[in-house]
Amino acid sequence: MSAVMFSDVKAEELLSFLTLDTRPDIKGQATEYILGLSGNRDGCRFLQTNSDLIKALLTLTTDPSIAIVKDCYHTLINLSADETMHQLLVKNHDLIPRLFKNLLDPEYMFADRICTILTNLSRHMKTCKEVFKVMQEQNVGLAQIVDIFCTEGYNKQASLHYLGPLLSNLTQLPETRHFILDKERCVVQRLLPYTQYEASTVRRGGVIGTLRNCCFDHAHHEWLLSDAVDILPFLLLPLAGPEELSEEENEVLPLDLQYLPEDKIREEDPDIRKMLIETLILLTATKVGRQILKNKNAYCIMREFHNWEKEPQVIAACEKLIQALIGDEPEPSMENLLELEIPEDVEVKLKDMEAREEEQLKKDEEDRLNPDQAQQCAGIIRMM
Repeated sequence: MSAVMFSDVKAEELLSFLTLDTRPDIKGQATEYILGLSGNRDGCRFLQTNSDLIKALLTLTTDPSIAIVKDCYHTLINLSADETMHQLLVKNHDLIPRLFKNLLDPEYMFADRICTILTNLSRHMKTCKEVFKVMQEQNVGLAQIVDIFCTEGYNKQASLHYLGPLLSNLTQLPETRHFILDKERCVVQRLLPYTQYEASTVRRGGVIGTLRNCCFDHAHHEWLLSDAVDILPFLLLPLAGPEELSEEENEVLPLDLQYLPEDKIREEDPDIRKMLIETLILLTATKVGRQILKNKNAYCIMREFHNWEKEPQVIAACEKLIQALIGDEPEPSMENLLELEIPEDVEVKLKDMEAREEEQLKKDEEDRLNPDQAQQCAGIIRMM
């Protein structure tokens, strides 16, 4: 039976092909067909109204055929990427427990696909809470996740890079931030080296996203910037370039940023550069954070970075940080910017300004990508 013939098969009939006992060639064509369905919105809606098919796919992740198991996991990845499918997936009581069980198996060859599914499902707060709840019920501790993440070669058949974004998503929750910021556990210190992990943008970005979320807890800023953690060099070094600074400027910088070599390369991913700057901005929201960043001469790194950066959104973030570093100190009652209560009308205006700024940044980016068109428009304006 060819995959084309499945287009006329009803969900109940299709389900009969998705059993461990089904003939492998028929079963393989059925899973391949469902994988195709999961790649478009109409197909996802069909699967959403036939949840037994999803349960059958989960059962087939134990199939002896590697090709069939791959199809099942790829389908679950596609479905978990669709936010409208999240509630259906997390309420399947077997899905997340089985995913975590297999993730912890150091010999499970599909662990990377599991990381991707869990990352997709934890993107939004509501289902992130569900994922965390199942972790607790299954005795899967955050300590285990961090240990696996920090153990090079834990699984010889999987890189587990997507554990980084999973940790980042989980730090939406105060429970996760509390664990990572526990001064006795040294979790932050274990994660910091991955801000410069060259082998994977995904792992690197996940750790930086984790640190950024943790910096929303302003009570820990002084500790994070202290010698006990020393987070600042790990945030500034990826943004620093080979530019030559004066002797006076170098002497004030943290040791790791002094007299950098001529071949020093900045972080290549613009989204990661933006996250690094957003983390620094959060640290400047408190008086103690601003003072430490100023005293450590973070400004000179960001000054050179601003001259180098080309991405409009990253430049805008950089300018906000520079303003915090060189601007006047707020009034005593406004020293902690994360604790300020913004009046509703002011908040509306700020959001409107931010939306207009975002729109302008997009326009500037389009003009940059289409210089001929931009020049033509400029000529028309001059003629008028």
